Amino acid sequence: MQASAETKASPSFAIAPALLAWYDAHARSLPWRAPPGAPPPDPYRVWLSEVMLQQTTVAAVGPYFERFTRRWPTIADLAAADEAEIMAAWAGLGYYSRARNLVACAREVVRLGGFPSTEADLRKLPGLGAYTAAAVAAIAFGEAAVVVDANVERVVARLFAITDPLPGARPAIREATATITPPVRAGDFAQAMMDLGATVCTVRSPRCLLCPLRGACRAEAAGIAEALPAKTPKKPKPTRKGRVFWIEREGAVWFVRREAKGMLGGMRALPDDGWHARADGHGEGPVAGPWRSGGVVRHGFTHFDLELQLMLCDAAEMVHQLPPEEGEFWPLVRLDEAGLPTVFAKAARLALSERS
Repeated sequence: MQASAETKASPSFAIAPALLAWYDAHARSLPWRAPPGAPPPDPYRVWLSEVMLQQTTVAAVGPYFERFTRRWPTIADLAAADEAEIMAAWAGLGYYSRARNLVACAREVVRLGGFPSTEADLRKLPGLGAYTAAAVAAIAFGEAAVVVDANVERVVARLFAITDPLPGARPAIREATATITPPVRAGDFAQAMMDLGATVCTVRSPRCLLCPLRGACRAEAAGIAEALPAKTPKKPKPTRKGRVFWIEREGAVWFVRREAKGMLGGMRALPDDGWHARADGHGEGPVAGPWRSGGVVRHGFTHFDLELQLMLCDAAEMVHQLPPEEGEFWPLVRLDEAGLPTVFAKAARLALSERS
């Protein structure tokens, strides 16, 4: 593959020194970072931030990171916490398997007596894939690991004019990144690449005139920077339909706990008709009763879109039918503390608007 062959040697431009000099002057100030050139940050904070940042923006992660580290300031605190509390605190960040892996990883790190310091050993921890292990190894321990996230993919695809579309281009991008990763200040280099992609080498309208790597960028020279990285067109997402049920009694609403495994596993939620396994929207309610429609909730997941018909009722006639071992009545005044996944939080807001 031609794109891969071109990445076997880096451009003559001194990429790492130029990028690190730029980073020293322009690094973003983020709560999980140490300033450029400073001693590495606590690996707990690096790991926690990297897990949170997977497929989530820095702006969205910031408040969650601050709340988590105030509540659980060390890895030992997190490991000792109740899993349900962690899942509730995670609510709204999405991709809830990350939160379940967070608990498992924290407990394993405590069992080991601390975080492993190498990329290879970090990969053995629960939930740590190639990217997270490399990021923690480089940023927290200074290992010259090759760190490639979406921002780095974009920078490197443009820098080396790798025109093959994603995801097929990823091996070539990783190979190219390895050629420019320096043996020292690897953590700062990785974060500099992330910052460059986030602030200069952006998806649309890249600010090429301000880029410290402009002299080495093959895509900018060819006038194709904004077109890279190329992506394989996505297939249209299917739409699933289902129903979600609001049962209210004396200022409280009935919540269930979802099964530990599966989508939104272990989370507190409104009862539904099993939409995660159905597509027809005709599943049964939790109890028989005089249900009425309260509108439609729409939510997008990674692989499908969801439309939920909100069903409302007066619980007075059916509360005796609800098995207490399967759920609980949660006070409406404490609804924000329930830790509902976003789709159920949307349903709750709709239900409250219908009753007002």
